[in-house]
Formats: sequence, structure tokens, C-alpha cells
Amino acid sequence: MAPLAPGFTRKETAVADEQVLRAQKWVNSNYGSVAGYVACPENGQTGWGTMNSLVMALQHELGISPVVASFGPTTASKFAALGDIGFEWDTNRNIVAILEYALWCKGYWAVEPGSEGWFTGVTRDAVSKLRSNMGIGGEGVINVQVAKALMNMDAYIVVAGGTDGIREIQQWLNGRYWTKSAYSIGPCDGIYSRDVQKSLMIALQYELGIAAPNGNFGPATQAGLQSHTLTQGDSGVFVQLFSAICLFNSPTYDSDGNDVNTTWRSSYDSGLTQWVQLFQRFNKLTVNGNGDYATWAQLLVSMGDPDRAVTGSDTRYEITSSRAKWLFDNGYRFVGRYIYDPPGSTLDKEIKPGELNVIFGAGLKVFPIYQDNARQLADFTYTNGYSHGLNAHKCASDYGFNRGTTIYFAVDYDATGEEIASSIVPYFHGVQAALASQGKKYTHGVYGSRNVCSTVSNKTFARYSFISGMSYGFSGNLGFPIPRNWTFNQIKEFHVTNGSDGFDLDNDAVSGLDRGVSSVSDAGGPADDFIAYVQKLYDLAGSYGASGQKRSQLVMEYIRHHSYGDKDLENKVGWWYLIGSYDSGFVDYCNSNGMSVKALFTDPFTGYQLGAEHMMATANAHLLTAQPDNKKSANGGDVGGWAGDLMTFWADWRNSQQEYADPLQFAHAKLAVPGVNSSFGFNDLIEDADGYLLARVVNGGKTIVDAVRDHYNGGGGLKRFNDYFANRWGNATDCKTSAHNALTAVDATLSVAQLQLITLAGVVSPSDYQNLPGGGDKLSNFEQGFVDALLARMGTETTKLSLYQANHKKYLKAARSRAAQ
Repeated sequence: MAPLAPGFTRKETAVADEQVLRAQKWVNSNYGSVAGYVACPENGQTGWGTMNSLVMALQHELGISPVVASFGPTTASKFAALGDIGFEWDTNRNIVAILEYALWCKGYWAVEPGSEGWFTGVTRDAVSKLRSNMGIGGEGVINVQVAKALMNMDAYIVVAGGTDGIREIQQWLNGRYWTKSAYSIGPCDGIYSRDVQKSLMIALQYELGIAAPNGNFGPATQAGLQSHTLTQGDSGVFVQLFSAICLFNSPTYDSDGNDVNTTWRSSYDSGLTQWVQLFQRFNKLTVNGNGDYATWAQLLVSMGDPDRAVTGSDTRYEITSSRAKWLFDNGYRFVGRYIYDPPGSTLDKEIKPGELNVIFGAGLKVFPIYQDNARQLADFTYTNGYSHGLNAHKCASDYGFNRGTTIYFAVDYDATGEEIASSIVPYFHGVQAALASQGKKYTHGVYGSRNVCSTVSNKTFARYSFISGMSYGFSGNLGFPIPRNWTFNQIKEFHVTNGSDGFDLDNDAVSGLDRGVSSVSDAGGPADDFIAYVQKLYDLAGSYGASGQKRSQLVMEYIRHHSYGDKDLENKVGWWYLIGSYDSGFVDYCNSNGMSVKALFTDPFTGYQLGAEHMMATANAHLLTAQPDNKKSANGGDVGGWAGDLMTFWADWRNSQQEYADPLQFAHAKLAVPGVNSSFGFNDLIEDADGYLLARVVNGGKTIVDAVRDHYNGGGGLKRFNDYFANRWGNATDCKTSAHNALTAVDATLSVAQLQLITLAGVVSPSDYQNLPGGGDKLSNFEQGFVDALLARMGTETTKLSLYQANHKKYLKAARSRAAQ
């Protein structure tokens, strides 16, 4: 069996390779009795065990005893003394064999099988290819830097999830700095990672003239950057380094939440200025478009400039009257406080009786934090999460926190990616389930590293992220951009001296997404204003002369008329065609009575802002066009909701195929994912579900006022996705078939929608696309992505979440298999 394409490591595949198996058997049989040697598995798959065994074998040949699983300074020194190992070098054939077996494990055709130990022309060509992929070039010889890079798990071609743009930078960094003593040849896999972050930092320190670069963001680096502000028109190596770290932090986001990417470049042009302005705005820096110190710092480390002015803070200390005054007088407006202190704790960090009133009275807002140990992996299980969620609900309720408040649950240690997947995410599923079991009065947020926050938000729909940014050395903060839903970023801890009083305080940058809590024990909930608004419209419909269900219909028409009522086809598929026009006389009557369209309101179950216009347009469509008797079908009512959104999403995918060849991957990344801007976003799916459910109960005899009140204040929205799925489709098979029919069926209403939302958007219709080679499979994957999104968001039913995750794993496995071919 031939090895994988050059540069792939065996971690990219589960397929056994006979050359790797030969390497494993050879190294175990030859070095098994060496002091300190640890045998690798003999399974034909490269992993750290195999590479470490080869390193230990090399150490033995270099005269090191006992051997250890690390290519450290002693190994490097002794290997360097050998000089360059190249064509026909046969001083020690075992060393040559070890290097050739490492080449096999990297995916390079090292030598004719069975000839390991002889450095042949084939070996020279393999090393030449390796060096080219690393970006260092040169003859096909192995020196100490190449040997160290050869005997690890780094890949040197783009792997799944990587990009050519990042790989180009990785190769440039290697090529420019690989001979420097503090620099190690890094991966060229197209993935921004901790190692790449450190490589760029060391490169930057060399350019700043720092005597002993170490990759840390220390005083010398900070001082150097303060004197290297970049502006439009600049060029050279500092612009290359700056634009590289900009690319690593891409995308940033515009004011509408759209992704905005950048490219690597050597000249600071207007395009880079515009991207930097958006990055500065998103990260709450001074918006000037320049590569100033604060921007350099924010790009390089999770804390950014730790001394910048902020308006947020958090502390374990009680906020007394004098401390509250000090905070306000020094520009603070938010303070994070703990709602629980576990038994046995000596920190005394829980909010004290009367403290909240002191805080509010000083003009400050609070954001509540829940932490029960949370400092090691063992603290995180589903069971603990459920228990903590219940306790957090009780604590928050006892303090009187209002419905819709976000509670930040802490992950106060450097959790690895594997630990996040195996333990942290299940813990938050437990938190999510517990809060839901108590009526979802509160939404969950997450405190932790960037990687923790991003993953927990994506997998458990955490509303907001509180970043432990001052722990900039955490692996979860290196190589990860700041999450889209960040609200507070903890950047510096210091001691406050306030006259004779003193207390420790953390400085937090504030995004403004979480507005904090300014009062407690308020009656009602976040949707109260919207419910009262619907009541006023309903009353006006009665005084207008309407009766029965018509009053509810008029309310729906008024709320949707501005954005979803024009007869022009350019306006939302011509809603007049789908559900008729609206009563303009009632609109005029409402306007003359001081009413206007209320576009947004807060969902009490997720904390998200929902679009009342889209939701009521969906409700209006379902009210007038009942769902088909055959749940596998689709009709105009569906086009007013999910089907119309799905058609738009099809056009979105077709225009994004360069980035997402597989529509299933596109759906998993974009369809109803919280915090991700999309033509079919999380808010859209909530509005589709709520609109359907409101129409259903109004058709059943309730008024729109009662329907809205029961849904948002009576707990009806707790199982919105479960109820939506069960009533509209009932099972995954019918759901997928219904999606297929919505996209392809020839029907008077569906065809007009397909024309407007798909064909006129400049893309091929699904009905035509399915007849193209491979088109049927891709259309099926697209439809499956819609089903997966529904299943994954059906409350906290873990079986549904597991199904989504299983489908995603199948996709990833298939993608990696294709990449290996």
C-alpha cells in the first residue's frame, strides 16, 4: 500500500498502512529492550506513540541513555554533530533507517521498501519534497532542524479544515526564520494553531530586535510594538507579519454580523485598513484603521492591551457603598459577581444580602457568575452540570434575578480540545437541561478560554461568552479567534486601593451584547412589552369592527405589513401572492391611534432578539393556508416560513460552493447555528417555529393575544422545536421528503417561490441540479442538513443531539477519506 499524499500524517486516516506497520514492528523489535523505551502500537496508523518510539530509537543510536519521548536539547545537540545526512550517507545505517521510517509515517515514499538504512536517490527526492512542503527548500539532506520537524505529528500540506492562505504564511515563516536558533520549523497544514501563533510571535520578536525570542508577550515585545504603528501606505516585513495575524483572526464581522475576511499582503492598502476598522469595532478598540499597539496586542494575545480603559469588571469581593462609588467614579459600569460559593470554600465570594441594591444604587449593572469548583476535568460531567444548573436557577431566583438573565457558568482551567468534547460540552448539556426543567427562566452563558467558549456556544447554544482572556498562555486561547458572542473579556487582575480599603479586581472589556442586570424582582418577563403591544392591536381590531379570528388575522397583518406586504415581487416573494394583501384601512386606523410596527422583542427562553415581522408573516401564512394533510408535502403556508428560508439558503450554498463543496457541511456550519450570520439563521428558525405554533393555536380557537402570552410567558416556547417538528412532520423521513418537495415540486405557489428565491438569485434550481452528475446526492445532503438542524435544536433531548453529532462525524470521516485519496 502506498503512503498518503506527501505531508499527511497518519492521524488524518484510520486506514492501516503497511509501510507504517513495518516501521512500528522494526522499531519495537530493535529497541524494545533499551532502557526507557516505550513500544508503539503495531496497527499501521501513525500517531504520537509511533513518532515517540522513533525519537527514542534515534536517542539510543546517538548514545543517550535512558531514552525519553522528546526531541530535546541533548538530542538536538548530538544530532547536529552528525552534520547533514544525505545521499549515500552510511555512517550509521540505523539512523538512516529511523529517518526513512519517519518519512514513511509522514506520507513520503522514503525508499524502496526493504531498503531502509541506505540513503538513496529516492530518499533524497522524498526529503527534497518534504523541505519544499515545509517552505524551506534546499537540497534533499536532513539536518537537525529538519529531523526534529520530521519526527513529530505536524503535516506540511493542507489538511481538512485548513486553507491555502494560512499555509502560504506558514511556509513563509519557515522559509524566513527556520535557521534562527529560537525558531522551530512549524506545520504547513493551513490551520491556525497554538504552534503557528508561537512561530509568528518568535518571528515578530526577531524583527523587533529582541535578543532572546521566546514567543511570550512580554515587556520587550510590548515596548517594541508600541513603536511600530502601521498605517495605510506602509510596506515590508512588519506589514507581512501584521496582515498574517489579521488573516489568522479572520473573519471579523461588520455591523450586520456578516463575516468579513482579509488576505495576506506586504502593503498596507485600503482593503487592510477597512478590515482593521471592522476588527477594532468588533473588539471595542479605538477605530482608526491603523496597526497601532492596541490592535497588534488584540490580534496576538487573548487579553490584548491589558492596560486599556474598560467599563467592565468582576471580583470575588463584596461591593460595598464605597467600592461601588470608586468603580463608578473610575469609569466602570458593569461588575460580575458570584451567586454561589461552594461548601468548604474560603473565598467568601457570594453576593451578600443587600449588595445588589448597593450596586444598582451606584449606577452599576451586574452580570451573575456561577462556579462550583470547576478547576479540573473531574468537575465536569453531565450529572454535575444538571445539578449545578438546578442550583444556579435556585440561587438566581433567590436573589430575584429577572427572567431572561444570562448566568455565566465557569470553566476555570485550561481545558484541551479533547476534554472540551468529552466532558465540558456534556456538562453544559446538563446545565441546559436543568435550566429548561425549571421553565428556562434563565439562559446559560460560559466563562472560559476562547476555545471553551466557542465550542460550548456552538454545541450547547450558550447565549454569551465571558472570556478568560488574561490567561493568555492557555492553549485554548492560543490559535483561536475571539468568539462572535463575546460579552466580557477578562484582561487584567490588579489590587484596588481605595483609601484605607483594598480589594482585588479583574478588568473586563465589554462588547455591549449583554446589557447586564440593573434591577431584580421585576414582575413579568422580557416579552411583556411585546405581549402588551399585541393586546393593543387586538383591541384596535375590535374597535375597527372585526370579530372572531379576523381580529387575530388583522394583528398579524399589521405587524408584517411593512416588510412582508408589498405587491412587488422584489418584496419577500410577493406576499400578496402567498397570503393576500393586508387591510390598509386597518393599518391607517392603527397608525392614527399612535401605533407603529414593533420589529424586535426579546425571546425569554434564549435571550435572542426575535423579528416580530418575520414571525407574524409566517403565522399569517400558516393561518390562511393550513398545513397539507400529507406531511411529506409542502405548500404556500410553508413558503411563508421554513420552506422560503430553505430556498434562500439553497441559493446561499450555491454561491458559497468554493468554500463549501458539500452542502451538508454548509448546513452544519450555517443553518440555524446560534451566533452565525446566515440567510437561514438561528433567529429565523425560532421565528418559523413560533409563527407556525401561534397560527396553530389561533386556528384552534385562541386569540392571538392568548397565543402569544401562553407561548412566551406561559412556557409554550420551552419545547418550541419539539412541538414544531412533531406537529409539522413527525419524523425525520417525512421532514426530509417535505424539504425535497418544497425545493423541487411543480406547484403554482411553490414554483413562484422557487423562481423568486432561487432562479432569480442567479443559481440553478434544485429540480434541475438533481439531474446533474452527483447533483442528486448533494441535494439529498442539503435536505439532510435541514433535518439535522431541526433535530439538533429540539430542546435538550440528547438522542437528537447525538444524531446530529453522529451525522456530522460521518461527514468529517467521509471528507477526510476523500482528502486522503
